Amino acid sequence: MKYAVIDRGDSISQSLAEQFHTLAAERGFNRNDDAPEIVVSIGGDGTLLQAFHKYVDRIMDVAFVGVHTGHLGFYADWQKNELPELVALMAEKELSIVRYPLAEIEVETTEGKFHYMALNEFTLKGVDGTLVAQINVNDEPFEMFRGDGIVISTPSGSTAYNKSVGGAIVHPSIASIQIAEIASINNRVFRTLGSSLLLPQHHHCDIISKKNQRMLLTIDQLSILRSDILSIRCNVSSRKVSFARYRPFPFWNRVRDAFVDMHEV
Repeated sequence: MKYAVIDRGDSISQSLAEQFHTLAAERGFNRNDDAPEIVVSIGGDGTLLQAFHKYVDRIMDVAFVGVHTGHLGFYADWQKNELPELVALMAEKELSIVRYPLAEIEVETTEGKFHYMALNEFTLKGVDGTLVAQINVNDEPFEMFRGDGIVISTPSGSTAYNKSVGGAIVHPSIASIQIAEIASINNRVFRTLGSSLLLPQHHHCDIISKKNQRMLLTIDQLSILRSDILSIRCNVSSRKVSFARYRPFPFWNRVRDAFVDMHEV
């Protein structure tokens, strides 16, 4: 088995990474940072997002495993004291893969088009004032948005920023993207839907800038500030991210453990 490890960079994560390398060598695993089959993320959800973007060009050829070193990570199946069990299962148990949808983003600027993939979400915000943008769905005008910004999330990312602005939590088996508003302006003059919107696979939305404005794009952890964005197209990607499962951890259990106080159940 060819593997790579991405750690958060703190002393605990680095120590766990060295421990993993030692255990993996004892099992005959081959460390290959350029072309791994399995990528082990040690840290938190941010570390896994970092690992995803490092290997996004090989996304069809790798599977990810998350080890969390602090609070429960939404993408992390394993705790820091479970490395020996994880390595043993990797060596002895048949690999089970779950695949989650991704968002594909095409940004058109005066300099050309740029393409990105998002595991969690893509956000667009106005920098110097209200964001003004027309939103089209499947090439048909849908609304004129005025407000702080827009979040486009994947199902797995629906538990992140999307949830904090009132969007719905969506199971990753539903290949979709969700559009949620950040502090939209709604009065007698301006009106938006005021609700999140779920688009299925093969549908797309376009966000078209309607004034000269500086905008901040954030794709997961990557932030881009530009003043020449003409439009942005978002849709469900034809590619998916793969996670290696060596024991069951259902999605709704993750949601419950992340957000629900178990003492009240």
